[in-house]
Amino acid sequence: MSNRSTYIIAGFLIIVMLVLAFTSSLGDSLTMDEQSHIPAGYSYLTQKDFRINPEHPPLVKDLSAVPLLLLNLNFPKEHPSWKEGINEQWWFGSELLYRSGNNPDKILFWARLPMLLFLLILGIYIFKWAKELGGNKTALLSLALFSFSPTFIAHGRLVTTDVAAACGFLIATYYFIKFLKKSTNKNLIIAGLSFGIALLLKFSVALLIPSFAVITFLWVLLVKKPPYLKKLLKYIGLLILVGLVGAVLIWLVYEFHVWNYPAEYQVRDSQQILESNSTKPLVNLCVWMADKPLFRPLGHYLLGLLMATQRTAGGNTTYFLGIMSGTAWWYYFPIVYLIKVPLVFHVLTLIALFSALWLIKKPFWIKTSRRLKEWIKNHFPEFSMLIIIAIYWFMSVRGNLNIGVRHVLPTFPFIYILISIGIIKWIENIKKLPLRKMAISLTSVFLGWYIISSCLAWPFYLTYFNEIAGGSKNGYKYAVDSNLDWGQDLKRLAKWVEKNNISKIKLDYFGGGDPNYYLGEKYQPFDNKKGPQRGWLAISGTLLQGGRGNPAPNFNQPAGYYLWLNQYKPIEVIGNSIFVYYIE
Repeated sequence: MSNRSTYIIAGFLIIVMLVLAFTSSLGDSLTMDEQSHIPAGYSYLTQKDFRINPEHPPLVKDLSAVPLLLLNLNFPKEHPSWKEGINEQWWFGSELLYRSGNNPDKILFWARLPMLLFLLILGIYIFKWAKELGGNKTALLSLALFSFSPTFIAHGRLVTTDVAAACGFLIATYYFIKFLKKSTNKNLIIAGLSFGIALLLKFSVALLIPSFAVITFLWVLLVKKPPYLKKLLKYIGLLILVGLVGAVLIWLVYEFHVWNYPAEYQVRDSQQILESNSTKPLVNLCVWMADKPLFRPLGHYLLGLLMATQRTAGGNTTYFLGIMSGTAWWYYFPIVYLIKVPLVFHVLTLIALFSALWLIKKPFWIKTSRRLKEWIKNHFPEFSMLIIIAIYWFMSVRGNLNIGVRHVLPTFPFIYILISIGIIKWIENIKKLPLRKMAISLTSVFLGWYIISSCLAWPFYLTYFNEIAGGSKNGYKYAVDSNLDWGQDLKRLAKWVEKNNISKIKLDYFGGGDPNYYLGEKYQPFDNKKGPQRGWLAISGTLLQGGRGNPAPNFNQPAGYYLWLNQYKPIEVIGNSIFVYYIE
């Protein structure tokens, strides 16, 4: 396949993805995290003050706020959520969006538009790296798997940090490995800048630090020649230089964001937010840095990092496989990956794995170490991808935060590239022409199935579940929150209520939207503590399953308060996420 044809097809794939993402977002309401992210970003650019939502780095929020600068929004500077509160992100977000005379739908439209840039850039780098490693066919297959990924489409159109984190993870790794192979000053600067940018997208990207350390150690041990100790010290020094370049960039960005943030507020906020944090030496360092002009930017970055690690360690209350729990399940991410990723992708994964084993012509126990070392030396980028996947998944499985497959999204691009390399090599190593044609046809059928299943999910990509789970309509039985219901269907509910001439509806809503704004006088708050109720009821899937799940051992929160609804069937399910009942 010629380069010209390859680039044309690649461009088409990316355009289709962007169209699917953009058009599917138009009917979506404000999701939970967007309620804080969008107003926070606007506050950063207009006030140069980072008091809102410090548990996420600023770049994604900054980008979303750029178009909002043209809207001349009313900023609630005198509201208590801004003036007196300590990270009152939800209160402030609701105030700016719905109670300050601004148009929330207009804000949402323009804030989401720049997020498509992360899909575009990530697609380009997946294509670029896959092409370098495996040629045109590998590049196109990798890009196709990315472009029609329901999970990337779902989250790539929202003002959240997960797709941006995946983008930063891949690009930083690409340039770091390029730097290891050729340690020039130019590559050092590029690697450092890409590393710094990645750390400014999401705090989980900090897992690049142990990943790069392990990769550097194995690069010296398995690829370079003796003396190992001398070379290891050299590369440790280079690794530190990459980190310093990244740290300078972080300092510069955070310096802008704390410019008008009063130092006494930063000290107060740091002390109170981290009051329950167990890592006291780091907490004390963070508080000490908070009012020192030179260290304030890095101190605020440290605050966010400590908040993120505290949240991961502390966990959350969630529903999973019929159980309500405040602690994590080690098998959560493997299972949600199994049911949230298209089934045919798992088939392609198995083909790639079996073909890799088949290509090992000799038994694995014969000269294994020598052959493995040779493979690593010749395929170090692929080996590095495997290391990153292993480290990221290990930390995710050990973590205590189980709210969505999106949290392992940074590993997906590496998986796409590795699977594509395996599939193309499998086809190319089939010597007999009829069998090779059969393999090509089979791969084409699987890829077609993958694309069709993705297109059929439009516009409800957030609720996508594969055939193992019984499709998107049955996803609520397995997992909720950002896997299914993040509040995205409130506007669709309002349209349904209007269309069906319903005068009053009780709503138990989970999300970032404002029911009063969209439903007006038709909205009645639904107090689930009152037990069985009559009339029209609408309940978000996250809250519905939270009230029907069996409590896990030692779960001491209210449970079972929606079990009475098991005897009724919903009249309608809005967008697979809001369940509507009529109880006579």
